[in-house]
Amino acid sequence: MGASTSSEQISTEQKELESVAASTGALPILQKAFSKLCDPQTNSIPLNSLHECFSLNFTNSIAEESSSVPECFPKLLANLGSAIVNIFFTADEGGFNWVEFLRGYIKCCGRASTSLSLNTLCRLYAATSTKAGITSKLEFESDDLDCKISGSFMSTDVLLLLCLCWIMSQNLSTWEGHEKIDLPDVKPLVLSAITACTDDDNALNVWDWSISGSKVQLPAQKCHMWALTTVPSLGYCFAQYVNARLRRFASSEDNSEPSSLSLGNISSSELGSTCLLTRGRAWATSLTLRGTVSEDLLVGCGPGNSDEELENLLYRSSIHGKGMNRFWANVEGYHGPLLILVSTTSGDTVPGGCVIGVLTNQGLESKDVFYGSSGYLYAISPVFQVFAPYGKEKNYVYSHLHPSGRAYDPHPKPVGIAFGGTAGNERIFIDEDFARITLRHHAFDKTYQHGPLVPNQGFLPVEISILEVEVWGLGGAKVKEEQDAYKNRETLFTQQRRKVDLKTFGNWEDSPEKMMMDMVSNPNRVRREER
Repeated sequence: MGASTSSEQISTEQKELESVAASTGALPILQKAFSKLCDPQTNSIPLNSLHECFSLNFTNSIAEESSSVPECFPKLLANLGSAIVNIFFTADEGGFNWVEFLRGYIKCCGRASTSLSLNTLCRLYAATSTKAGITSKLEFESDDLDCKISGSFMSTDVLLLLCLCWIMSQNLSTWEGHEKIDLPDVKPLVLSAITACTDDDNALNVWDWSISGSKVQLPAQKCHMWALTTVPSLGYCFAQYVNARLRRFASSEDNSEPSSLSLGNISSSELGSTCLLTRGRAWATSLTLRGTVSEDLLVGCGPGNSDEELENLLYRSSIHGKGMNRFWANVEGYHGPLLILVSTTSGDTVPGGCVIGVLTNQGLESKDVFYGSSGYLYAISPVFQVFAPYGKEKNYVYSHLHPSGRAYDPHPKPVGIAFGGTAGNERIFIDEDFARITLRHHAFDKTYQHGPLVPNQGFLPVEISILEVEVWGLGGAKVKEEQDAYKNRETLFTQQRRKVDLKTFGNWEDSPEKMMMDMVSNPNRVRREER
C-alpha cells in the first residue's frame, strides 16, 4: 500500500492525507464513495469503477449540427473520466487503495493557488484532447502539475475548454429528464482571450467574427495570464466536477449505474434568452467572483427556468418602464449586491450594439455625490472584459433623483446614474430618461482599472442609445424579503397620508370655507382669539 513498505510510515502518510482531505470538508464523502466503489475482496477500487465514477455516459454519440459547437465536443466529454484517472490517480496491482484514492483527490481538489488550478485545468484539457484524437499544441516541461506550460491554443481550443468547464461546473443531476443540453454562448469570452493574447486586435471585426474560420494561435503563457486577470475562477470548475461526482456516488443506493447524459440534441440556444442576463453572461460574470455573490448570480440560470421564475430580477425597463422614477420604485430598499446591465442599439462606434454591466456591493441611494465601498465594471458583449477597483479613488456609484422640496439651486447636480470617473467626467453615465448612455475614456477614471468598455473606444466620449436596462439582486432571499417589507411599509405610510378625516371635513363650522365666507361678508368685524 502506497509507496512505502513500513506500516508505521503508511499510517503516518494516511493520517496526513486524511487531515488534508478533512480540511476541505470532503472526508466523510470520500469515505462513503470509497466504500461503495471498492472491491470488498481487495479493498481497492477497480480501474473501471473509478473510470465510471468520473465519466459521462451518453445515449447518443453525435450532436445535431450547430455552428458554434464543434462536432468533436462529445468525443472530448466521453474521454474526460479516463483522462482524470490517468493524470491524478496511481493504481497498484489491485486497483486504487485508500491512500492512493486520497492522494488523487487532493491533487484534484486540494487547496491550491489560482495559477496552479489553471495549470491543472490546462493539463486535463491536453490529456483529454489527445485521448479524443484532437490535436493539441500545448506542451509541459515535466509531469509536475505546477510545471511551466508552453505551446499555443487555437481559438477552437479556447471554445472547447470553456464548454468543457461549463459542463464540469454544472450540477449534472439538474439535466436529467431534459432532451438536450443548452451550452451557453461563450463567444465573448473567446474574443476576450484573442484580443488579450494578440497584437492585431484592432483589425479584428468582433461583430462579425467566426470561431470556426479563425486560425489565430494564442501563446499558452498569455492565455494563462488572461485567465488569471479575467476569469480567475475558471480553474475551480474541475474541482467542482470531481466533488459533484464523488458526492453523487456517495449518496446513491446503487453505484453500478452511473448517470447518463444525452447529447443527441446539443445546441447553444439559451433558455430565458429574452433577458439580458443570459446563461452565458451569468456564468462569465460569476467566473470573475468568488463566494456567495457568484453563487447567487447563477440562481435562475439553470435548465427549466422561465421568466416568471427569475425572482432575482428587480427591474427591467421594457416591463416596468424607462426612467429614474420607475427604476427607483423597483430598486429602492434593496440593501445588497446589484448587477446592472445595459444593452445599446447599433451606432457608428458600436455597429452591432453592446452590453455593459456594473456590479455594486451595496444597494443604491439617492445622493448628489459619489459613494459606495466597492464594485466592478464589465464589458459583456461583444467582448467580455472585467475592470476591478483601481484603488486610487472611491467614486464607485452615483445615483441622483430630482430633489423634492428644495429651494432654487443655481448649480443643480445632474440627474441619473454614473459609475467611476469624476463629476462631469463619469466613466459611465445613464441619463434620467434611460434614453442614452455616455461612455468616457478610462483616463478620466481612477476608481476602476483601465480598458475600453466597447471595442475601438477612443478618447472622446461615446454616446449610445439605450435599448434595455436590467437590475438583478444578488443579496439572497433575506435581502429580498427585507426590501418587500420596506415597500409594504412605504405603501402603508402613503395610504395613511392620503386619508381624510371625514368628520372634520363635514363640519361646516370648522371648515376653511366658512372662515373665508365670514371674512368676505364682514372683514372689519373684531374676532376674539381662541386660546
